[in-house]
Amino acid sequence: MPAFVVRAATQSDGAFLADMVVEAANWRDGAARPRHEVLTSADYQRYLTGWMRPADAGVVAQVATGEAVGAAWFRLFPRSEPGFGYVGTGVPELVIGVRPIWRAHGIGRMLLHRLADEARARGYARLSLSVERGNYAAVLYRSEGFAVTQSGIGRDTMVKLLR
Repeated sequence: MPAFVVRAATQSDGAFLADMVVEAANWRDGAARPRHEVLTSADYQRYLTGWMRPADAGVVAQVATGEAVGAAWFRLFPRSEPGFGYVGTGVPELVIGVRPIWRAHGIGRMLLHRLADEARARGYARLSLSVERGNYAAVLYRSEGFAVTQSGIGRDTMVKLLR
């Protein structure tokens, strides 16, 4: 039995999703951006503001004690206000964060599976995300069927087909 469970995210998970945006932004050891800097940046606020909008969906991983340790969610963005991994209208963009001590325990993979299932159930054909070059999570994304579709300055946009 796994040491964690994955449940659907709710509107009350907004503060925890903010924690996970900070984790995602600070994936490099020793190069942490201050929490307030990440959360006040328009680049990151777009993934949190107004959570939970009608098209939003997410999942949260919790350990046996009930502590939330990771989350993944997606949002739709308009062409006029794209996210880091925007590829087109109608393609949800994924954000994922796992607390450092819980990385490499299968939590990220389980979150990706559950969120892809939710996207399929909602009729989406693709999921997108953005990953900075050098981020070890890119290996996980590739192993889960994401492929680089656009390369930017220091980051790549990846897309997974949901067939």
